[in-house]
Amino acid sequence: MRPAGGALHGVRVLDLSRVLGGPYCSQALADHGADVIKLEPPSGDETRGWGPPFLENTAWYFEGVNRNKRAICVDLSQAAGRDIVWQLLEQADVLLENFKPGTLARWGMDYARDLAPRFPRLIHCAVTGFGADGPLGGLPGYDAAIQAMTGLMSVNGERDGPPLRVGLPVVDMVTGLNALSGILLALYERERSGLGQSLDIALYDCGVSLLHPHLPNYFGTGHATPRSGNAHPNIAPYDSYRTASVPLYLAVGNDRQFARLCQLLDLPTLPGDPRFIDNRSRCAHRPQLKQALETALQAYRAEELAPYLLRDGVPCAPVQGVEQVVAHPHTAYRQLLVEMGPYRGTASPIKLSRTPARYDTPPPALGQDNRAVLAELGYAAAQQQALLDAGTVIGPR
Repeated sequence: MRPAGGALHGVRVLDLSRVLGGPYCSQALADHGADVIKLEPPSGDETRGWGPPFLENTAWYFEGVNRNKRAICVDLSQAAGRDIVWQLLEQADVLLENFKPGTLARWGMDYARDLAPRFPRLIHCAVTGFGADGPLGGLPGYDAAIQAMTGLMSVNGERDGPPLRVGLPVVDMVTGLNALSGILLALYERERSGLGQSLDIALYDCGVSLLHPHLPNYFGTGHATPRSGNAHPNIAPYDSYRTASVPLYLAVGNDRQFARLCQLLDLPTLPGDPRFIDNRSRCAHRPQLKQALETALQAYRAEELAPYLLRDGVPCAPVQGVEQVVAHPHTAYRQLLVEMGPYRGTASPIKLSRTPARYDTPPPALGQDNRAVLAELGYAAAQQQALLDAGTVIGPR
């Protein structure tokens, strides 16, 4: 069991998910006190091998989303393995899984038919590619393919360049966050009704949900906005600009901020210029605006100018690399990095005043907690050994 503490202390999660969306969700639950038992197949979560880089024999990719969990390794193709799941469900508040739709039903664990009657308080969260039915129902979903299919790639990239994948698994991560939100909503509602429910979280849905402001723009104009690179399709100046060093990203959202920017850059005539007098006009004259700003910005280094502009109310930032983010003093001040022995990770961005996130254990080895979890379920030492000998339970290794 997890030590006492955290907003979700006392909540037990059986996590049958793998790869990213589900584990990203369950790590957030675990960071805030839930007792998450990660059940892996004999081959393990495939992201254990998604390297280099590796921490010993486990990929850092896996390390990034699996701390604070207990791990067991069980062969669910065996009846004895499924018996372990049934016993774990007796104590679970949440079942999180990302199997292909229909898999649990074949094992006699369909939510409506089998789980809800036996465990009426159970919250079941299914993370899938496209949902269980519909034209694409039951098909597998992967982040990059969903980015392509839901239009995210079509709006990402330079205007004259090809569509580009967003440089991080944004669909998987947002799917994990939506799963987290749904689970917390269901836990809250259960306090009133006493009943659990099933959550249907699909990568396709989450990808479509990210198309802001591109869907509203399409609804308003009847045509898709072309790719705009780093520029915002609705606001100017909202783009990266050349300086004497690295690019500076300006995120100027109103006329007051624009006037202040021009004052600080010693461009007093720009705010009154009819081409730049309001956002509509600035958007219509983006090239001329960018030329005027970049001419002035060539006298400055972005790293030195950005804090000066920020302090005066102009939203901006130098374009930094990952190494600069890790080394930045504000990253340390906000306690955004976690270290436990050789493990390093990204801390929870959710800061609660009384029940903050906690970091008790690094990501587990495959099957690390087999015996402890089986003992909690009442398996004697001889029974545990018999399961290991039969290959029902594997590891640790």
